[in-house]
Amino acid sequence: MAEIPDELVELERSAEEERAKLAGLGDEEREAQRKRWRDAADKFEAAVTKHAEATGRSRDDVRAAARKAVRNAEEDPAE
Repeated sequence: MAEIPDELVELERSAEEERAKLAGLGDEEREAQRKRWRDAADKFEAAVTKHAEATGRSRDDVRAAARKAVRNAEEDPAE
């Protein structure tokens, strides 16, 4: 699998960290945190698209490679 830029790995890590913060929140807090998670996830997806277009790789391949890099680097922040 081709190299994934550090920026993509960091953006995916950030999105996963925001997702992990959803656990145990009340309704109002959960909605605010969900927005932070979606914002982080949207930044990651935009970077995936940009990298895929620049390299000619599929978005799915780039996304999967970034997620794999995050999970191989550390444990799932949701656990």
